[in-house]
Amino acid sequence: MDLKIRATSEYKNISLEDTFKLLETTTEGLSDEDVKDRLDKFGTNEIVEIKQHPLFEFLLRYWGPMPWLLELAMGLSFALGHYLEGVIIFLLLTINAIIGQIHSSSSQKVIELLKKKLAIKAKILRNKLWTKEDAKWIVIGDVISVKLGDIVPADTRILTGELSVDQSALTGESMPMETGASDIIYSGSIVRRGEAMGIVINTGVNTYFGKTTELVKTAKPKSHQQEVMMAVVKYMMYLGIAASVLVTASALLMHISILIILTFVVIFLLGAIPVALPAVLTIVQSVGARELANKGALVTRLDSVEDAASIDIICFDKTGTITQNKLSVIDSIAYSGYRKEDVLRIASLASHKEGMDLIDLAIIGYATISGVNNDDYKQISYTPFDPSVKRTEAIIEVGGKQFRAVKGAAQVIMSLCHDTDKGTLKEVNEAVDGFSKKGYRTIAVARSEGDDLKNLQLVGLLPLADPPRPDSKSMIAQARQLGIKPLMLTGDSMDIAKEISNQIGIGNNIIRMADIKDLSADQQLKTVNECDGFAEIYPEDKYTIVKLLQSGGHMIGMTGDGVNDAPALKQAEMGIAVSNSTDVAKAAASVVLTETGVGVIIDTITISRQTYQRMLTWVINKVAKVIEFVVLLTIGFFWLHNILLTLLGVSFLVFANDFVTMSLATDNVKHTSNPNKWNVKDNILASLIPALCYVLEDLSVILAGKYYFHLQWNELTTLVMLSLIFNSQFRVLIVRERRHFWSSLPGKGLLISSTSAIIVFAVIAIFGILIPSLSLLIVLTIFGFSFLFTIVIDFPKYYLFKNFGL
Repeated sequence: MDLKIRATSEYKNISLEDTFKLLETTTEGLSDEDVKDRLDKFGTNEIVEIKQHPLFEFLLRYWGPMPWLLELAMGLSFALGHYLEGVIIFLLLTINAIIGQIHSSSSQKVIELLKKKLAIKAKILRNKLWTKEDAKWIVIGDVISVKLGDIVPADTRILTGELSVDQSALTGESMPMETGASDIIYSGSIVRRGEAMGIVINTGVNTYFGKTTELVKTAKPKSHQQEVMMAVVKYMMYLGIAASVLVTASALLMHISILIILTFVVIFLLGAIPVALPAVLTIVQSVGARELANKGALVTRLDSVEDAASIDIICFDKTGTITQNKLSVIDSIAYSGYRKEDVLRIASLASHKEGMDLIDLAIIGYATISGVNNDDYKQISYTPFDPSVKRTEAIIEVGGKQFRAVKGAAQVIMSLCHDTDKGTLKEVNEAVDGFSKKGYRTIAVARSEGDDLKNLQLVGLLPLADPPRPDSKSMIAQARQLGIKPLMLTGDSMDIAKEISNQIGIGNNIIRMADIKDLSADQQLKTVNECDGFAEIYPEDKYTIVKLLQSGGHMIGMTGDGVNDAPALKQAEMGIAVSNSTDVAKAAASVVLTETGVGVIIDTITISRQTYQRMLTWVINKVAKVIEFVVLLTIGFFWLHNILLTLLGVSFLVFANDFVTMSLATDNVKHTSNPNKWNVKDNILASLIPALCYVLEDLSVILAGKYYFHLQWNELTTLVMLSLIFNSQFRVLIVRERRHFWSSLPGKGLLISSTSAIIVFAVIAIFGILIPSLSLLIVLTIFGFSFLFTIVIDFPKYYLFKNFGL
């Protein structure tokens, strides 16, 4: 095969006839054998993403602010001669890196698997038959078809048809470009209007702009939740640094050895740094991704799922989201002396099967079933549906004469039929109103009479039903139970909007954009907050409504399926594209449903709120632990003029607290019945009292060890370590539950890890493994004291959490 790759720009100066010759193809498309040869020679229609080597990704986990602090602590440990402690810190770092890598790889595999389900489909003519294939299998010389809402899958030269294409993402030009036969449209362009057939001239890396055709990517922005975590860490570091400065200044005045001071600094660093934070975030996100994957949803922008916990309004696009978007013709009503068969014939002639338009397919299918024969009619031209004019039309030839066939929204078509008498007009309006009250969409059909193609006469009406999805009503009810207000948006008439909204339980307070157009911003927001939905809106109105609600402090979810929903989907905190969405909607959305049904929308909200609760527990536990640790060691230094914990002891504590709490990622949690919002100040204040209570408990243990058990200093450090470890395990069991701790059972993973930590460190203390030993009586006393004190602390914790609305 002498076929060569040429620059896309070269084809501008080559005729269509020569283009076919150069690409060695015909208007009937390629054969499977041709496609195989071209795939072998030129590769697939994609730009392969360059991925980092797994080993390099793993090593990067040792790089960053928190690893640096741990590495500093490790270096200081080696410098002070605490080699075992230095090795333990290195092991903590490595365990963190390994866990993070494993869960990150697992999560990525899930996402890649789901991305395959979202691969863009292209309509291709092969072996003289039209088929739908993944865009990646397109080769040069393929004949393809594109229509409204499609993303052009490869550089293509138009053969027939006219298009309005948006190339703003490629060229920066905001105005759409009008194109026709012989023009070139580029890979990544969005079809805004029209339908056309074309020949592929370049694919993959050879396209004019070299853009990838993988349009749904996993976005990785810094999440709001992660920013909150880092803010909490920052405040805890401030506390640790302040205590270090205070102790260092006092130690210098007391002429204490610089080595002891450095040891104290290392201990404070280790105690305040959330060693396991990267792994905890990775695991929590991985768990959420897996749960949503199992429910049939792909998250393409991770922060949107975390934001979903705060969403208080969801705007539902009616058609395709609330309803099935599977239209079927209910009946055929004829006027002006025409027969039912005539209505179906004209409507089917004004349709185009290759365009895959749902209304066209419904009408053609019904006409075929009804036995309508159009063999004597020839479609000369066809103009597909345009939202701005709300109709389709075609020029038809029969018996050497031509006429114009038109179908579309009843109000629009009636306005074009100027000669309709008042009686017929009244009869039509009554019929349309009757159908609308039943939730039907009514299509009017007209044709030109005589030689004047503009002289349209009404032929009849076709009512089409698009019933609600089976799960729509229950989804709306669940949304309300979760404290979320549902808002329906539709371009359909007021009657249809009210009928559907009543059927699914949204309500009948439906308004039009015209009702709020002349109001002030505050009045607009008040009206929108009080209504149940909008009818007769244009695509740009959806974006305006989302922006208006956001200006009032609302967090918005938006569902949609069409190209015109894309701006609103992108603007919303969580844009959800349903499974049968256009490529543009999927690319703009942050969550794409991969299965039919919309119940997973509620699952997304509840899973997000569960993630929030798990991370809230982690935050409260971490803050309480740091406050307890820093305050206790600071008081201990000024009281006993020494360090209450050894470097090895604090290393054990870090492992027991930070790494054991990783199991919070899979803990049993209940989602709240209202939207969640982060409040770092309240979270810290809610952690303060339990932390100070535990400080009192620790001081009581020290007093008992010093004056009752008469322990030596080395034994006292083991006592303090064990008290802090027991407290950390019991504390997580009470802060995980917003009510009293006995209200729910912990997750199996958390229960096993906490129990194991208590047993392992009790054994270490009893047998003196690496640390001074304590008697079984002392260990049991500390355990019992910590357990009883935790039960007491649970009561003020309950009232604090309730007061702060946690």
